[in-house]
Amino acid sequence: MNAARLGLGLAAVGRPAYITTARDADLGDPAGRSIDAMRTRAHELLDEAWGLGIRYIDAARSYGYAEQFLGAWLAAHPERRGDLTLGSKWGYAYVGGWRMDADVHERKEHSAAMFDRQWPETLDALGSAPDLYLVHSVTPDSPVLADGVVMARLRALRESGVTVGLSTSGPHQDEVLRTALALDDTPFRAVQATWNLRESTVSDALAAAHDAGWTVVLKEVLANGELATAAPGGDLERAASGVSPDAFAIGVARAQPFADLVLVGATTREHLRAGAAAAAQPIDAAVLAGLAVDPVDYWRARSARPWR
Repeated sequence: MNAARLGLGLAAVGRPAYITTARDADLGDPAGRSIDAMRTRAHELLDEAWGLGIRYIDAARSYGYAEQFLGAWLAAHPERRGDLTLGSKWGYAYVGGWRMDADVHERKEHSAAMFDRQWPETLDALGSAPDLYLVHSVTPDSPVLADGVVMARLRALRESGVTVGLSTSGPHQDEVLRTALALDDTPFRAVQATWNLRESTVSDALAAAHDAGWTVVLKEVLANGELATAAPGGDLERAASGVSPDAFAIGVARAQPFADLVLVGATTREHLRAGAAAAAQPIDAAVLAGLAVDPVDYWRARSARPWR
């Protein structure tokens, strides 16, 4: 069995506040999360990832300063760029103003005007074109898959040599992905989807994308930190059977036959090393089904998570 490769996601270290758990324990006092401090942390994680052999890095326009942090690290290590695969995303803007208490941290807009603004911003921040460029968090209410102007932009980007894709979120990931797969002359050849032990309803559509030759990237495999610990005697502890819950959750994701890459959104070098050590963990379909929760409930709870 081939295990999916690991990638480092920068969502949690490009901005001071995010929805993952235990951020105070991992990052310290929120008052100390200056731009300089978070840049230093991001660069430490990137160095650690490089040393561990991780060669896929994921960012987005909405991840605060993540693209800028990554671009500065690349500028300091230009010899590494050729061995790396960079993914980024457009369609959300970071509007949190580097504040913990911002009323709104991200703004979604899947328009041609947003693409026209954000693509040059990505190029400027990274210093070169990303290898993968994804529409960020497409849901059924997004007009993007039926927007001929945006699709033309994405086809042109595809023709320039960039792999174009989309990321999905929400309880209808399966529907969105199948719509993208069925588009005439679809510009897409990659998908990044939420997949974890609690929410695996997109599995069949991801298998179809994989069979169609798309690059499949799994995100939020620890459910924003929920799967990093297990209640004593609970379903996760029983399923993990002696393996630490975080290693088990990452390992099950790595073992999925449709997965090419599994993102680890570590905020500490220790977490990143633990993720890199997580071996592929086959899981019985009945056990996986027993760990799942209703997708509507899962996404409702995720939407209610505080930014911390």
